[in-house]
Amino acid sequence: MVEIFFLDNDVEWDNYVYSNSQGTPFHLTSWRDAISKAFAHNSYFFVARQNGKICGILPLTHVKSLLFGNILSSVAFAAYGGIIADSVGIFDLLLAKAKAVARQYDVDYLELKFLQEHDCGLPKSDLYVTFVKELFQNYIDNFNAIPRKQRAMIRKGIKSGLKVIVSNDCLDDFYEIYAINVRRMGTPVYPKKWFKELIDAYGDSSEIMVVEKDGKIISGVLSFYYKDTVYPYYAASLVEYRKFAPNDFQYWELMKRAVDRECRYFDYGRSKKHTGPFDFKRHWGFEPQQLHYSYILNKAKAVPSINPLNPKYKWKIDVWKKLPLPVTKVFGPHIVKNIP
Repeated sequence: MVEIFFLDNDVEWDNYVYSNSQGTPFHLTSWRDAISKAFAHNSYFFVARQNGKICGILPLTHVKSLLFGNILSSVAFAAYGGIIADSVGIFDLLLAKAKAVARQYDVDYLELKFLQEHDCGLPKSDLYVTFVKELFQNYIDNFNAIPRKQRAMIRKGIKSGLKVIVSNDCLDDFYEIYAINVRRMGTPVYPKKWFKELIDAYGDSSEIMVVEKDGKIISGVLSFYYKDTVYPYYAASLVEYRKFAPNDFQYWELMKRAVDRECRYFDYGRSKKHTGPFDFKRHWGFEPQQLHYSYILNKAKAVPSINPLNPKYKWKIDVWKKLPLPVTKVFGPHIVKNIP
């Protein structure tokens, strides 16, 4: 017998995520808690049980706005999410629950972000890929596995006298660079509170690394550690310092730290196909892996396209790039919190 109901035991949920090979750091209740505190979005966590034990989960975030509509996402602001289940039968039961919840809350659509492919019979998007590579357990083999041109960039960073600082106390410096970087790309910036809540929620499993050049912070990355994998999730650098190769340098230093922490995998994260980040990751010798985003269309007539590649956003992106940085830091968080 399988029953589905709202979860009331975070430890039990997280233990199930950790025990399942399809679990990710975004499935954890820590991600839900950070979303709640930073954005005040509601989350609905459903579980399937068999003989009293959890055998499947469905985490949902409810994001509702005038700009982008009424959306349920599994899960918001994450690369991966979706249903985790011990069997096809449990998966189908949770998928049916997702469809019922989409109708119950009269949403435009419900988004399921799968890392693995599932035959859901739902409309899909193939916009995103991810990049995951197994690490060797020593620096030399990892360095030699990086293509020659990228190794040269790492050496450039080393010769330029770049240094790394690893401390979550560097949040202010990291956020300033991040805000500048996303404004340059024409996208709204998350509030600093989002990063603070993530750090608080994940504790020692989160880490900010910044790169310093002659006493100035010029780049940084916020990463998560989950089981045997490091996830560099938010990263940015100052474009005027790109000649010193801070991005390559910081990712190499992060790879070394991952080895020290006995990580087996380096998850470079998702990218849209054939974009700058996509090419950068391939140049590191990482191969793209298709992500499988599926959609339960309730009121929506087609798969949504809320991303900078959509031509209808081009003029808005061009305008955003020209706005003063303080303006983007005030208004950006009110926009981006509604883009799951």
